[in-house]
Amino acid sequence: MKNDKKTTESTDQAGEGMSRRHFVTQAALVGAGLAIGPSVGANSTSTNQRIQWSAASLPKPKSTMKTRKLGTLAVSEVGAGCMSISANYGPPADKAQGIKVIRAAYEKGVTFFDTAEAYGPFTNEELVGEALAPFRQEVVIATKFGFKVGENAPKVKGDRPALDSRPSHIRAVVEASLKRLRTDRIDLFYQHRVDPAVPIEDVAGTLKELINEGKILHYGLSEASIENIRKAHAVHPVTALQNEYSLLERSVEDRGILATCEELGIGFVVWGPVGEGYLTGKIPAHPHLDTTFDLRAGFARFTPEVIEANKPLLTFVQGFAARKGATASQLAIAWTMAQKPWIVPIPGTRSLEHLDENLGAINIELSPSDLDEIRVALSKIKVYGGRMNEFEMRAVQ
Repeated sequence: MKNDKKTTESTDQAGEGMSRRHFVTQAALVGAGLAIGPSVGANSTSTNQRIQWSAASLPKPKSTMKTRKLGTLAVSEVGAGCMSISANYGPPADKAQGIKVIRAAYEKGVTFFDTAEAYGPFTNEELVGEALAPFRQEVVIATKFGFKVGENAPKVKGDRPALDSRPSHIRAVVEASLKRLRTDRIDLFYQHRVDPAVPIEDVAGTLKELINEGKILHYGLSEASIENIRKAHAVHPVTALQNEYSLLERSVEDRGILATCEELGIGFVVWGPVGEGYLTGKIPAHPHLDTTFDLRAGFARFTPEVIEANKPLLTFVQGFAARKGATASQLAIAWTMAQKPWIVPIPGTRSLEHLDENLGAINIELSPSDLDEIRVALSKIKVYGGRMNEFEMRAVQ
């Protein structure tokens, strides 16, 4: 896919970056006493005998991972959403497996990793911190605050999820997240959901102070209204907005969210680029989602009736993907990337195979005529089922 010169590295620069990354990674791993396999191209017999896993043995995307800009923050053009390894899409994965996937993503060029204190809660931050510790200086870590989480935290606040963005709470979360992430700063710190009880100007003011103190480097918002985006940005520039966006969920276009980000120079981070799994085409007609561990079990989108009703969309996506020599997931991810050069998707997975599939999206070029054809087709296909359940949507603006 073609990218604006200002938001990408050349192939030569990318190659130099990867070489430096492999050198730094191996030095750090040796120092940490970790035997997870050599860097790409290494052929030491003694090292190979100690391999527990090796990202070098996995298929590589054909193209070189480029960078994009979220505001002034440079990140890989595809990031890694780490949530599903630990929470919300089923029982937690084995810790060793989670570390394998995260480190494999890094070896394949991903430098942008997304987590939150609410995922687990806390366990996903701990996993990300441990997995990225050997090459912390080479990556961008994003995490989030804003929910009341923990054993004694209330589950609801009135008729909505329990939120807390008081300045004192933000500061407490920063300190706890820094420890779990094993780092001295958070590269991108999002307000997970806007707290109607706390003026957004107070939130942005606190985050500005934390930036001045060096505890965070950039801040962002998630699922915020245009009004709150503008108010926060006036206090201190917002680096990124994180919202759901996919071929299945395009309300950010209609509501003017993307236009506002473009106007203000705010990057856009896409969660759910494959429709929370629906656009993979691998969700069965009668899914048996774990009501204890899988949030999707309560979403209309994943009921048998709605799965059947949305088949025309999935059929189109699968057919178009086949024409491009891609999977439905790859087309869905590539489509988000093709919308704007400052959009970065963060697909999540706990599978090495699916990681390779997701990152293969960087090989899919969508021409203006391709995008027009998709746009026209989407305008004729009705999408059924809400984004989340009614309760979760009460925290979304």
